[in-house]
Amino acid sequence: MKKIAFVCLLAFAGSSSFANHTVAAADSIPANDKDVQSIDAILGALYDVISGPAGQKRNWDRMRTLFLPEGRLVATGVRADGSIGKRIMSVEDYINSSGPVLEKNGFFEQEIGRKTDQFGGVAQVFSTYESRKTLADEKPFMRGINSIQLWFDGKRWWVLSVFWQSETPQLPIPAQYLKQ
Repeated sequence: MKKIAFVCLLAFAGSSSFANHTVAAADSIPANDKDVQSIDAILGALYDVISGPAGQKRNWDRMRTLFLPEGRLVATGVRADGSIGKRIMSVEDYINSSGPVLEKNGFFEQEIGRKTDQFGGVAQVFSTYESRKTLADEKPFMRGINSIQLWFDGKRWWVLSVFWQSETPQLPIPAQYLKQ
């Protein structure tokens, strides 16, 4: 069985459709080169695009340009009944469900720690965040970790997925994820 799986993997990796795959534009609006030139830049753009004061529209077209067309956002956490759940969203799902809430109430999320692992064009970033409703808020109302998968296509970085979990009293953020 292992040999069959390995042969199938080799056949897939060697196929011309895989080797010559190009990414279609995520939106008709091109990405700002400054947003996608590095891991630091794309993470900065990701946090910036969702942040802003109450009443301020966000630049959702900018967000679309950061993600691969197949990109996903996944929230996980403990439900009211104690079970653990997840919500998997496309970029459009996120914009439609979270966008109005962020714009109505105000939301500022900033990175307070990061651990990055990279191999070639693949990067996995654990980006620890804290969230405030206004920049003047002394304490964050939420903290957590974004697990962000990125891909470099030889020209720019793309977000493949953002998978996050908020901190709880039962699940504090480990010290190793609070360092820059």
